Amino acid sequence: MESAQSMKNKGTAVSAHGLETHGIRDARSVYWNLSPAELYEHAILNGEAMLASDGPLVALTGDRTGRSPNDKFVVKAGSSADEIWWGDVNLPFEQAHFDALDDKVRRHFEGKDLYVFDGYAGADPAFRLRVRIVTEFAWHSLFARNMFVRETDTAKLAEFEPNFTVLAAPTLEADPETDGTNSGAFIVVDMERHHVVIGGTRYAGEIKKSIFSVMNYYLPRKGVLSMHCSANYGETPDDAALFFGLSGTGKTTLSADPYRTLVGDDEHGWSDRGIFNIEGGCYAKVIRLSPEGEPDIYRTTQTFGTILENVVIDPATRDLDLDDDRYTENTRASYPITQLPHADYDGCSGHPRQIIFLTADAFGVLPPISRLTDEQALYHFLSGYTAKVAGTEAGVTEPKATFSACFGAPFMPLHPGRYAELLGEKMRRHETTAWLINTGWTGGPYGTGSRIELAYTRGMVTAALSGELDDAPTRVDPVFGLAVPTAVEGVPSEVLDPRTTWADPAAYDELARKLAQMFRDNFEKYRDGVSDAVAAAEPKG
Repeated sequence: MESAQSMKNKGTAVSAHGLETHGIRDARSVYWNLSPAELYEHAILNGEAMLASDGPLVALTGDRTGRSPNDKFVVKAGSSADEIWWGDVNLPFEQAHFDALDDKVRRHFEGKDLYVFDGYAGADPAFRLRVRIVTEFAWHSLFARNMFVRETDTAKLAEFEPNFTVLAAPTLEADPETDGTNSGAFIVVDMERHHVVIGGTRYAGEIKKSIFSVMNYYLPRKGVLSMHCSANYGETPDDAALFFGLSGTGKTTLSADPYRTLVGDDEHGWSDRGIFNIEGGCYAKVIRLSPEGEPDIYRTTQTFGTILENVVIDPATRDLDLDDDRYTENTRASYPITQLPHADYDGCSGHPRQIIFLTADAFGVLPPISRLTDEQALYHFLSGYTAKVAGTEAGVTEPKATFSACFGAPFMPLHPGRYAELLGEKMRRHETTAWLINTGWTGGPYGTGSRIELAYTRGMVTAALSGELDDAPTRVDPVFGLAVPTAVEGVPSEVLDPRTTWADPAAYDELARKLAQMFRDNFEKYRDGVSDAVAAAEPKG
């Protein structure tokens, strides 16, 4: 076995603060901050991935094709123990178990080649975190290079000292009986020691989301609102907009507007200086992606430097089949934001004038667009509603309401009220207007009605962002209490009033009241922590 003295550091940007500072001494070769071409070569020679015909790298993640929320833990120790919102989202982990698991990861790295990425979480230098990602897969290192903000100055990389370190050991399985985990997979964050260990899963998204959770802990303590949202701006960076929404609501699609400049598609901070992207890349779902519907994102699937996760590839021709879901519906593309033509590569903008909350209401009862009061905005931010449809999850045979606080509960280590309080303060200070956009069903629920046409949704978003609807007449929805514009250019009037699109209005009324009750039931856990005005913003039906 290689000794600590013979552990070889390779690459053009090796940090003086080496892996020995993390207790890693007996790896074989350590490759620092390699270029995409070098990482391609390593990934292919290691048998980790395949090269597709048009240039992307294709990797399979095995049984775990998405996040493992039941396998994510936070160490319960130190001052953070009093701040974390413990429960189903933030599962506590004993310090002793973490120390043993951390030691197991370091021993697992002995005699192996490792890959190191040094970079940043946060485009704004005033609020960024220096992160180090240590992995045993070359393609995971390329993923980190795509997803985080890169440092291009080799002199700075030579002196790079991380604030937070991630050790990713995808081929190491935990033993639940002795390690305190729920399965062979584990994602454990130690806020006090600034350290993350990941194992038992090849799904690369765990790397980026673990650091997002860390940012969601530290940024609010600096008065910065951390957000799971997309951001773009119009003619100037001061004409900014935010797009919140859970998977399947259209967040990535609607923020990638050819007439607006993308700041980022998933994670942002809102400081007193404005909006900044936490990432340096995008991680987009690509199942059934089409060049007509999303041309810019589609082009990234044919580009060198992109990683495609669990996308079907012909072993002979190396052609892709983006429509094939044999591995998962959650096929993904990871690519640097520089692959998009309409993006701000510095990742910053001014304060948002508009906020768009996106929901895909599979019950078909929510209006397609509503202007929210500040109190309604906080209510819907805390609710984070969308609906799953049949076929998207085992056992789901009819629309199923999903509520995720702040539109990103799995990544929020603090109580949701902390984030809502910051949102309210910033909206009032910067006179930001909020809208609720339903990209779901009309004419009936899923299975009876049809999905609202994307062209109509785009038209409504454009009208909201342009200011066209600021003084437009509205009607108040009798069940949800929302102010619904009575006219939007290019959108049929009946689409704006979902009840009129149903063949049976009485059936609409019944389902609308049912969804309203779901909202109220879900909000009970937040009611004691919000003002009376926010609590009163609930549906009335």
